[in-house]
Amino acid sequence: MAQWIEGRVVENVHWTENLFSLKIDADVDDFTAGQFTSLALEIDGERVARPYSYLSSPQQRPLEFFFYTATDGVLSNALVKLEAGDGIWLKQQSNGFFVLGEIPECKDLWMLGTGTGIAPFFSILNTDEPWQRFENIALVHAVRTLADLRYQEVIDDLKEKYGDRFLFQAYVSRELVEGTINGHIPITLEDGSLEEQVGLKLDVDRSHIMLCGNPDMVKDAVETLKERGFTKNRRRTPGHITIENYW
Repeated sequence: MAQWIEGRVVENVHWTENLFSLKIDADVDDFTAGQFTSLALEIDGERVARPYSYLSSPQQRPLEFFFYTATDGVLSNALVKLEAGDGIWLKQQSNGFFVLGEIPECKDLWMLGTGTGIAPFFSILNTDEPWQRFENIALVHAVRTLADLRYQEVIDDLKEKYGDRFLFQAYVSRELVEGTINGHIPITLEDGSLEEQVGLKLDVDRSHIMLCGNPDMVKDAVETLKERGFTKNRRRTPGHITIENYW
């Protein structure tokens, strides 16, 4: 059974009223980019825990996690109040198969995420492996408002480092924002407008799609992709779609 260790908050970055990131100093075991661990706090005499994906890459310190405070989220509403120096519990070992080692060989890798579900993609993109394996990588981030579109400095760094090999497209569903798509990912997968905007085709012979975030988005996107001939990726039957629901 994975062991709990105590870490310390280095910084709590408040992006919006409900969106924040924690940077944590903790002696966790080695993990693979894309994996998750569990975070916990003692609340009313009980240790309340929940799994969260690393946003930081394995070589980066401090560890970083990205959160949205759900209305009924007991843990997230406690995490948002943490300050530098506060203690927090983490599982020492990480888990999860949302990693590049599970992705079959292909030319183009698509990463489609909503909200804080973008976190494991940043963990992966800031390692060498994806850039050694794939010709093109398209990252898609869907949010409600422009204020929710965080980590643009990371996007800019990736663009500068990898040039035309890295493609990024933002969606903002509740506001009209220049350069973004006003809508939802599954619809644009169906009508082809995402590919037109990005400038890269989804092709069963070239592409693999990783989906992370809102379970409804993941479900609808998978159904749409299946109608286009893409199949879910399994160890015994490699396919084109790898998913991770983020709550």
